[in-house]
Amino acid sequence: MTAIPSIACLGVIGKNNNPLHITLFPSAPLNAPLRTPLQFSLLLASTLDIFESRSKSNASSGGGLSGDFGLLHAIDERLAAYGFETNTGVRFVAVVDMRGRIVGEGGGTGKGGPSVGLREGEMKLVFRAMQAAYVRLLQNPFYEPDEHSPPTGRGGKKITSRRFAEDMKRIGESWVPGVGSS
Repeated sequence: MTAIPSIACLGVIGKNNNPLHITLFPSAPLNAPLRTPLQFSLLLASTLDIFESRSKSNASSGGGLSGDFGLLHAIDERLAAYGFETNTGVRFVAVVDMRGRIVGEGGGTGKGGPSVGLREGEMKLVFRAMQAAYVRLLQNPFYEPDEHSPPTGRGGKKITSRRFAEDMKRIGESWVPGVGSS
């Protein structure tokens, strides 16, 4: 039996730093989330400073905003946070559990061995899927983005779309490192 990385949490943070959506996923061996929803919410909030400092350094170097911020920080020996920022300021965060899924012999990654870590582009597929789900949500005529990220920066509703929640759940459960990454 080999443990491979899996997604522990997917989060969407609004342009005014307000949490819009959080989805938690169970991790091996207990088949329960590693942290409480409040702890994951605080982990997502801790990434905001990193987003801000990296976007300032990108702007000052003339590189512009690339969108993919890659590894934001390693939380502990098991969890790591990866991030992506859209051109509208909405941020997607994926917290990866490096030992989150138990698979049979051979690692289950299709490469013949256990996975030791993540390569640079492994999370791009996740962020593309998250962005596609968010764009589908924005195309809904009944969704008002300003209700969720008010211009005053205070309050804001969480995303309650069932389809969006199902998309996030599907993305987190189906991701396997090394499969479909570029």
